[in-house]
Amino acid sequence: MKIFNLYCDESCHIKNDGHPFMLLSYLSVPYNQIKIHKEFIKDLKIKHHFYGEIKWNKISTSKKPFFLELVDYFFSSDLLFRTIIIKKQQINSLDQQEFDNFYYKMYYQLIHHKIDMAANYNIYLDFKDTLSKFKVRNLMNILQTQYGVINKLQIIHSKESVFLQLADLLMGAVNYKLRKFTKVKAKVSIIEKIEKQCQQQIDQPSFRDEKKFNLFFIELK
Repeated sequence: MKIFNLYCDESCHIKNDGHPFMLLSYLSVPYNQIKIHKEFIKDLKIKHHFYGEIKWNKISTSKKPFFLELVDYFFSSDLLFRTIIIKKQQINSLDQQEFDNFYYKMYYQLIHHKIDMAANYNIYLDFKDTLSKFKVRNLMNILQTQYGVINKLQIIHSKESVFLQLADLLMGAVNYKLRKFTKVKAKVSIIEKIEKQCQQQIDQPSFRDEKKFNLFFIELK
């Protein structure tokens, strides 16, 4: 049976934080390819003398060649990226309990559309706060009740996983484009590389059957 690891990250997920968009994303990694991808990215970091975590906010002119090559590697591999985007103005009026319920519904939306019932999944969420363990327990119950193909769902720190870091990078590119920022030219170059590779603007929804770089915009009724 096929097994996939989903490495999930969030951006601007705090209610009323002043950011216009909330994003939830995952990087999907075939379980039998984990070692191959880790070794390649490790060698790439050595080649470019890149140290520390791979993060969107680490992009600079001097490190641009590393990030460009990393993006090329993502698109040449079997790694998949998916993100859902929510306009915060649609949810800022929710009270905390309503917002918490909304949070679980959005993670469900992120994951369930691409679940293959012939496969099994290990899901890893980036640690955010002390309430994370309760979020994981609730989300696991929801997903496992619905599908029964989730082997595990647990919290890890981004420094423990290069795949969480890559999810942060790709999600950061989407958020930067959504907010129409252009100040950091190296970041603009990364976005242009992604858009060239996926042949679409990354501030627009993907086609429904897009698998490699899937962007889904939530419209709340």
